[in-house]
Amino acid sequence: MIFAYFSLLIFLFLQLLISSCASIGSNLPKSDVDLLEFPLNLEYMEAEFFLWGSFGHGLDSFAPELADGGPSPIGATIAKLSPLIRDVIAQFGFQEVGHVRAIKNTVAGFPRPLLNLSREAFATVMNDAFGHKFEPPFNPYANDINYLLASYVIPYIGLTGYVGANPKLHSPTAKRLLAGLLGVESGQDAVLRALLYERGRENVEPYGITVAECTNRLSELRNKLGHHGLKDEGLKVKPIVGAEGKIRGNILAGDKYSLSYDRTPEEILRIVYGSGNENKPGGFYPKGADGRIAKSFLGVGGN
Repeated sequence: MIFAYFSLLIFLFLQLLISSCASIGSNLPKSDVDLLEFPLNLEYMEAEFFLWGSFGHGLDSFAPELADGGPSPIGATIAKLSPLIRDVIAQFGFQEVGHVRAIKNTVAGFPRPLLNLSREAFATVMNDAFGHKFEPPFNPYANDINYLLASYVIPYIGLTGYVGANPKLHSPTAKRLLAGLLGVESGQDAVLRALLYERGRENVEPYGITVAECTNRLSELRNKLGHHGLKDEGLKVKPIVGAEGKIRGNILAGDKYSLSYDRTPEEILRIVYGSGNENKPGGFYPKGADGRIAKSFLGVGGN
């Protein structure tokens, strides 16, 4: 009798659990679910990079349930940062944990994909941006300037993706979540650009190039990989490209009306894969990104 009673309780608990899991995202149009799941790839990358850079460990320590059994990042490590920059990056890290949690509370999502956050991955980006190998190889974890430049590579991509997804969403729930994510991603990008702008004339050692020049080259590389024209701008631009076509300083990137640029999932994948091809994984995602949209370009079904 007692066994039957406990069996019934277990059965009811499992039914409740299954019902709860099934309800995540069930009230959203399928297209909204896909568009909210896709940026989870970038939020995982940001969370891991910022947590590792500031604390020396990532989601597996702070929120293992969000990693959901996904593989640990390749090459992530603590960075040599000043107290101020470490504090800023630590805040970013916990913000990104919140973003991952918010998305997975709204749609089913997927486990953390394999991420390559190694020195070599970022060194390759820098080499590609300048068209030659840096000697010694660029190390994103070496100091404040290097880490800020490596960070420059990340939130802005997600920002443009959210701007691109916004007009395609249908449900108020999806729109509210995206607006909240976009607001904080934009803030992170603004903070990073401001910190780099302040250091714009300083050299990135030992390469004899300025911080501003690095941001310009990184932005040019993303434009090149994205294959869709000008959607990225460094900290110093020709006056005609600056706000109202009147100024070289470019602390925030924007179009001729100073509105944020947009990107499609295809453009984002071309950039983060480093291949210029949404069908060819690599770069920060050695085995490709996850979710139905990303997998559709790899010829496999979504989750």
